Amino acid sequence: MRKISLFIAMSLDGYIAKPNDDLSFLNLVQREGEDYGYAKFTDSIDTLIIGRKTYDYVLKHVSASHYDNGQRDVYVITRTQRPKIGRTTFFTGRLPDLVKRLKSEAGKNIYCDGGAEVINELLKHDLIDEFIISVIPVLLGEGTRLFKDGRPERQLELVQVKTFDTGLTQLHYKKKQ
Repeated sequence: MRKISLFIAMSLDGYIAKPNDDLSFLNLVQREGEDYGYAKFTDSIDTLIIGRKTYDYVLKHVSASHYDNGQRDVYVITRTQRPKIGRTTFFTGRLPDLVKRLKSEAGKNIYCDGGAEVINELLKHDLIDEFIISVIPVLLGEGTRLFKDGRPERQLELVQVKTFDTGLTQLHYKKKQ
């Protein structure tokens, strides 16, 4: 069965974005030739789930091909119906239903790249199987929290911890069976 993985970066105090969806703090650990395992991770997936705000940010600041590279299906979770673009589907239904359907289909793993609303909806329904969280050595003080209140308690099992000379620490957990 396919698994759904979260691969995301946050500040030491638990924020994935500064106010106004500002991701500039990620630049603190950007180094030429260092992707912190992102390319290897994305080789293991063929489907991506992402929130509309995160998708719009990447469209504006990176490019649409960052997600829809012709090699994977992209599901943008949104409240507004939009026509499909390439392999990108704008999904307005129930997220748990989509994930359960995708997990039951053949294919590689599924990647959730945020945002916080999508992540927390998946957590409420116990649908994330693996957590790869890169901790950036900065205290932001405010912004968008990775984990919101109101979700069930979950036990996780540590798979691996990696440290990098930039100060980034990458925590890899899987759902405890």
